[in-house]
Amino acid sequence: MFRAVLTDRLQAAFAAAGIDLPEGFAPEVALASDTRFGDYQSNAAMILAKRLKTNPRALAQQVVDRLDVVGLCDKVAIDGPGFLNFTLSAAALEGRLGRILADERAGVPPIAAPRRIVVDFSAPNIAKPMHVGHIRSTFLGDALARTARFLGHEVITDNHVGDWGTQFGMILHGWKTRLDREALARDPIHELVRVYKTVNAEAKADEAVLETCKGELVRLQRGDAENLGIWKECVRLTLEQLAKVYEALEVRFDHYLGESFYNDALAPLVQSLLAAGIARESEGAVVVFSDGSLPPEEDPFLIRDKDDWKAAPCIVRKSDGGFLYATTDLATIDYRVREWRADEIWYVVGAPQQLHFRQVFAVARRRGATTHMTHIAFGSILGPDGKMFKTRSGETVGLLEVIDEAIERAREAVASREQGLDAAAQEEIARIIGTGAVKYAELSQNRLTDYKFSWDKLLSLQGNTAPYLLNAYVRTRSIFRKLDGAEAAPAADEIFTLTDPAERALAVKLAQFAEAVHDILIDHRPNLLANYLFELANSYHAFYEACPVLKAEGSVRRTRLALCEAAGKVLKTGLGLLGIRTTERM
Repeated sequence: MFRAVLTDRLQAAFAAAGIDLPEGFAPEVALASDTRFGDYQSNAAMILAKRLKTNPRALAQQVVDRLDVVGLCDKVAIDGPGFLNFTLSAAALEGRLGRILADERAGVPPIAAPRRIVVDFSAPNIAKPMHVGHIRSTFLGDALARTARFLGHEVITDNHVGDWGTQFGMILHGWKTRLDREALARDPIHELVRVYKTVNAEAKADEAVLETCKGELVRLQRGDAENLGIWKECVRLTLEQLAKVYEALEVRFDHYLGESFYNDALAPLVQSLLAAGIARESEGAVVVFSDGSLPPEEDPFLIRDKDDWKAAPCIVRKSDGGFLYATTDLATIDYRVREWRADEIWYVVGAPQQLHFRQVFAVARRRGATTHMTHIAFGSILGPDGKMFKTRSGETVGLLEVIDEAIERAREAVASREQGLDAAAQEEIARIIGTGAVKYAELSQNRLTDYKFSWDKLLSLQGNTAPYLLNAYVRTRSIFRKLDGAEAAPAADEIFTLTDPAERALAVKLAQFAEAVHDILIDHRPNLLANYLFELANSYHAFYEACPVLKAEGSVRRTRLALCEAAGKVLKTGLGLLGIRTTERM
């Protein structure tokens, strides 16, 4: 990776110049913000000069005089008040192009110190359909898991489904008194949702129905055979439907350990918290309060109340003896550390759960957990009106409804193009485009921001969309289809010569792929890769228009074919890390 090599060389130059670096300061190189001045840049000399109260350009010159970039850069310029701008040499770029072609990983080196990472994402509820709210967790979690695994980490994916809770009292009562067996056979989730809604409405209107539901829940929790049997059937039917959804989305999990898996661990866990003095009884409940070890503004067990701070304890057992999500999550951490020996646990869950996870992580650390735990938060998907994305009737939009709609729209677009494809091929392309478009619409966003869902933008062949990127990939393959085997694909050990500015711009962008992939896991942001792929597609389209490939001859032709092959390889690899398949035709 050029950025890493340049950073190492720059740090060595500071040392060779005898410049004492303040503690915690490390010179770094970044992508150039303006490629007119170079390919990479560093403001290290400017920052350090300010601290040392010296001339930044003079300091920069000291560093450049001792900077070894032989075979790597054509020039290193000092611009403005002391910026260092690095311009890569043609030889370095040509060599990198060969390495991308030779490497099945498209030039991305594995991580130096792999970890065992548990990724907790998606987490739908039993007896409920997946809805648009699951898009972000499912696609973000899948992309992060794919990337971490690709980089060499050992990844364990766990779908912590919501298969326990108070709603089952209503479902049990409805199963026994309101269930339509034929409807259940046709569409289990739809029927279970109908039953739940019916009983829930009745319970709100009639206290006796509510008490009956509570009784059914108590019997389930005590292990009543009939209620356990119904509950297990609800779980089975839901997981079967979920399996179809995940298969369509090409999302896979190693485990489906739901909330119920940890039931037997909850009471002992609470007792251990009490025995260790971490939790105590308060108004009949068992809670964890602040231990005073953190400043109030950093303490998850305190909230500001006007000019003062008041307690915001974490409840692990309610006054009626019931347990909460925090209790289950603590038991889950225990299991993942004990059984899976997790070095890290990533929770891909919406931003509103931030306080919950801060408290759970704090309690886990008090209990001695040293595993690194991260809440990977995200915002909401909004409708075109800027409000929560709902159907016209006010219902939450189903995830499969979104996918099916995207595929149908893609199907119409594919059918309108005369390509001589049979119906099966058109259907496959429509599924790749439709599903990829929804995934990319999510993954191209900063995960912490809300965004508006737009059908028109989603499937556009222009702009930062999956169809635009897929079209760039298709263009790379069309070149080789036209060759029809008459000319061998470029070999990695050939001599390539970059002669046109558009060729060089594409080569530079291809060389940055490894950096983009590694950057994803710094702050768990797949949008960095999405944005890189968009820039690569732009570079490829510009190259495609400016540099005829098949009309060229000799080394120019071979170099341009190599650029097409490398661009296709990087686009396919990068989209694959986002969970998006490519297609040879559109």
